[in-house]
Amino acid sequence: MASAMSLTLMIGPAVPVIAPQPVMDALSSVQVTSGKQGSGFQLHFSVSKRSPLLQVMLPAGYFDPIVTRVIIIATIGGFPNVLMDGLVTRQEIMPSNDPGQSTLTITGEDLSVAMGLVQKTMPFPAMDVTAQVNVLLLPYLLLGVVPLVIPPFLPAVTPVTEGYESQPNMTDLDYIRMLASRVGYVFYVQPGPLPGQSLAYFGPDIRLPVPQPALSIDMDALSNTETLSFALDGMAKKITMFTIMDPATGRIPIPIPVPNLNLFKPPLGARPTPPARIEFDQKGSALKTDQALTAILARLMNNADAISGQGTLDVLRYGRVLQPRMLVGVRGASLGYDGMYYVDSVTHNLKRGEYKQNFNLSRDGLISNTPVVVT
Repeated sequence: MASAMSLTLMIGPAVPVIAPQPVMDALSSVQVTSGKQGSGFQLHFSVSKRSPLLQVMLPAGYFDPIVTRVIIIATIGGFPNVLMDGLVTRQEIMPSNDPGQSTLTITGEDLSVAMGLVQKTMPFPAMDVTAQVNVLLLPYLLLGVVPLVIPPFLPAVTPVTEGYESQPNMTDLDYIRMLASRVGYVFYVQPGPLPGQSLAYFGPDIRLPVPQPALSIDMDALSNTETLSFALDGMAKKITMFTIMDPATGRIPIPIPVPNLNLFKPPLGARPTPPARIEFDQKGSALKTDQALTAILARLMNNADAISGQGTLDVLRYGRVLQPRMLVGVRGASLGYDGMYYVDSVTHNLKRGEYKQNFNLSRDGLISNTPVVVT
């Protein structure tokens, strides 16, 4: 790798160790994707017929799915970034008639994949959502997964005399995501900040308000972005009419308009995009008052943005790793599209002497509402 960047690869069951030299010599490229729901990775190896990866390591179970853990660390300017901590889920071998053109591809996902292996039924008497999630995440502390669970804004506990909730023959991952969807939260497992440690976040989709250095395009020597494009979807925003029954008699329907506003994503554009659609949701009429309010709050925390952007940058020229779920500035994209954006997802592409990232951005509204961006 280039002098300003180094890659550390750790592989092994339970506690991974530094990959041996034959593995690093055969490694041709690394791809890591960090998105809203989770993260995944791919390791590409160039192998020959007599490669120790094929002759010894692969038959001995070095890359066996599920039991093999992989940690990928990219060090930029002396600062380590844990890009991935996950488990191998798939291996592919592609032999070739041309010498040196055979490839071995190892695919995997972050440690949340361990939560989706076993279906079970589990009762939760007198437990609210917070307690349920903490109980479900407790066994994964053995993998270094530290839970961060934010209590819902409208907590509700079903009295034991009226019954209790249970996990209905679902995996832990599916059940936690169902609970998150119910209260308008998100759930994901984020690798790092230390090797062998991950954070299991259950809470509102809060984008950290710490701006990263700006993405610059069409600015001659100051440009640090190779490609950048934006699109405004006029049909993305909508108003939802949510119908609930009055709490006194339970017979009179009350329509409540739910605007397309996100409580935890303040507008980053000075001219917001107006909603173009109106939808009616009748499910609230069958819910209790507290359940209906929770459903309305969930919609307010998961509304769509009208503007989306995507592009590619060279990390060595940018000077640092662009992080998802944070803010970043944009300049050089015109008056309407300059300003601050949320980084929704990034894809890391590493080769020898090269480190590039593909990224996706979003916000609502044209024209920046900040006079400057961090450079």
